Amino acid sequence: MDVKIAPGWKNVLSEEFKKEYFKNITDQLKIEKQSNQFIYPPGSLIFNAFNTTDFDKVKVVIIGQDPYHGPGQAHGLSFSVQRGIKPPPSLINIYKEIENDLGIKMPRDNGDLSHWAQQGVLLLNASLTVRANQPNSHAGIGWNIFTDAVIRKLNDSKNNLVFILWGNFAKEKGIHIDTQKHLVLKAAHPSPFAADKGFFGCKHFSKTNQYLVQHGLDPIDWMIK
Repeated sequence: MDVKIAPGWKNVLSEEFKKEYFKNITDQLKIEKQSNQFIYPPGSLIFNAFNTTDFDKVKVVIIGQDPYHGPGQAHGLSFSVQRGIKPPPSLINIYKEIENDLGIKMPRDNGDLSHWAQQGVLLLNASLTVRANQPNSHAGIGWNIFTDAVIRKLNDSKNNLVFILWGNFAKEKGIHIDTQKHLVLKAAHPSPFAADKGFFGCKHFSKTNQYLVQHGLDPIDWMIK
């Protein structure tokens, strides 16, 4: 795999790319592509989160589980879909919470969260790839080791980050985050099955901005553009 990522991340993660588990990820993806298995997102977008939000720009981390597994949806940013694709139900619930929390009227026809990523929101999926129509199908090929390393690097190297953990999977992913150095916000997952069990009303968007401002950082403009 020819990994093209922003310079800061390339420096921070250079040792990870040399490790055996990462070679195993690359080999597995090659095998599946050679057998005509569709994999999302497209190869050029697998590391989109790391290209859009370089290491020194990260202020907020939103952890998802794995990419959307339908055609044209995933583009390497957690919870985000490519422009022109209808926002999925979880993202619509995220929009509803932003409206309730901040009073910002959110679009129902645009699910591209790149504007957040460009401001320092790392939209990180635990697995960076998925087989078509098979959710969580690449959870066991090594991506979790890689994204654990990403979280560890952020935790150890920075101060005053905001980690947003929605659902039990994300909460487990964030178990080693130092809450003395960073703000960790937890709630139920925004999916229709869980959103009314603690996601709605969590006010994570205003809490994030309050924390950033308190620490001398620009707040996030959560509007979709």
